[in-house]
Formats: sequence, structure tokens, C-alpha cells
Amino acid sequence: MGCFSKRLIVSLVLFFCVYKEIIASSESINKLPIISFDEGYSHLFGNDNLMVVKDGKSVLLSLDERTGMLLLFFYFLGSGFMSHDLYLHGFFSASMKLPSDYTAGVVVAFYMSNADMYEHNHDELDIEFLGNIRGKEWRVQTNVYGNGSTSVGREERYTLWFDPSEEFHRYSVLWAEDKIIFYVDDVPIREIRRTEAMKHDFPSKPMSLYATIWDASTWATNGGKYKVDYRYAPYVAQFSDLVLHGCAVDPIERSRKCALMDGSVPSGITPSQQMKMASFRKKHLTYSYCYDKSRYKVPPSDCVVDSREADRLK
Repeated sequence: MGCFSKRLIVSLVLFFCVYKEIIASSESINKLPIISFDEGYSHLFGNDNLMVVKDGKSVLLSLDERTGMLLLFFYFLGSGFMSHDLYLHGFFSASMKLPSDYTAGVVVAFYMSNADMYEHNHDELDIEFLGNIRGKEWRVQTNVYGNGSTSVGREERYTLWFDPSEEFHRYSVLWAEDKIIFYVDDVPIREIRRTEAMKHDFPSKPMSLYATIWDASTWATNGGKYKVDYRYAPYVAQFSDLVLHGCAVDPIERSRKCALMDGSVPSGITPSQQMKMASFRKKHLTYSYCYDKSRYKVPPSDCVVDSREADRLK
């Protein structure tokens, strides 16, 4: 009984420590200021397909056949908004509710980019929903480009444990000088650490934050097999709880360092979050560029290869 009691006490102490860690991490994120649309964002494209509601703190983006944007040689149907400022590192988040029913070919994206300033060497951090066929699991994709490294797509794709069209869920990006972490409902799903192997491919220039909905029939759902069906339009994505907690910088006279990690945002992944991330990836990771031998005979140098993931995704 004595040994059993000691083991029980140790187990309870460990449980209490992990519980405190989870609560502290969630409270840190939940205390970040939520801003109104006009405080942080501007209309990007889509004319009347963007609507601000609920005291200016929620936004509706819709896609139909009548509204779009001419960008270079492509015409994008849909709508979008972007942040007023450029940011060098920070924590960026929004609660989102996706269009329901048949949404094949419809991409809803929440991402950071500086492609408008750096045409040939831009940086980008993507969270993209790739449309859905009724009754199937939703898929979300994350991607990272640094210094124009678009020849090496760093995509990962996952299924979700919920239907993102039924209620709001939070999607976030932590971008620090040495790491990038993607979150779904405060659960980290992917971490990219800056390594020597990445060299200049780690995003390091100021970026704006964007949210868009658009027609990506040519590639989004099953490689373009299923297209947008406008009989189900308008497709409406809802955004709320907007968080822009970063270091706003002047695009010309910018500082190279940002003293943001002051306890207001996560400094990394805690041990309990590490366990959650491992569980998520085991159940929901369906594709990683690191294991795609049809694209890369040898994994790109920045890959951290996990033999168990490799076996599952073979």
C-alpha cells in the first residue's frame, strides 16, 4: 500500500502540473486583445461581398459569380481583407466558421504574406481550407515559404476532428524569430524551427495578414477533380475574435528584432501541448512534403523526418 500511495501521489502531482500548464497557456492566449475590423484591417477585394457585423468585431466574406479581383493575369472570384500594418513576428488569430453544404473548390485562407512588396523573394505563412464534398472530412493545409522558396512547397495537410462549418473554431499562427507554430483551438498542429539548413528560407521580412475566400476549382479539392458549383452560392465564411498581436513595423525603416516575447504570447510548445500535437498528427496528418518521394527523392534539408510518420504516410 505504501508504494501504491507514493505512485498515486506522484501521478496526482504530475496531473496537477500538466493541468496548470494547460490552463496557463490557454489563459495567456485568451487574454490577448481582440480588435474591431476597422482598427486593424482594410477591405482588399470583393466589393459588397465583405460585410462587417456585430459592433464591427465580426466579418462576413462571401463568394459568388459576380464579384472578383483582377490580379496579374488571373481573375479571382470572392472577397478578402488585409491588415493595415506590416508585422515582424507576433501572434495572429481569428475564430472562423466556414461555408456549409457542398463547398468543393472553395478555398478559405487565413495567411501572412509580403508578395506585394517582394515579387521574387516573398515570405508566406498559410492556413488554407481546401473545400469539401458533403459528408466527407474537412481538410486544412498549412504551408511556409521563405525568401521566394516557392520551388520547395512545405505543405502539410490534415483532417479535422470537427465540422468547421457548424460552429466557430480558432485558428492561429505564432511567428517568432526562431520558430513558427500553427494552432487549431489552441492545440499546436505544426512547428517549424529555424535551422541552419533552411538558411534564408525561414520567413524573416515583415508581412501583412490576409483573410480571403475564392474560387480555386483548378486545384483545391482532390487536385481539381471537384469544381465550385455556384448553385450552392453564395458561400459565406465568418471571421470574429480578430487578434493582431505583433510588432507593427515601417516597411522601410524596420527593426530586425522584435521584443514581443514578454509573456503575452506563448514562447513555445509546452510538454503537455507536445503530447497533444503528437496525438493530433498521429490521427489527422494526411500529407507532408517531407515524405513525398514523387516530388523529392531526398527530403528537403529542413525536414525533421519521423520514421513513424513516414510509415503511416507511405
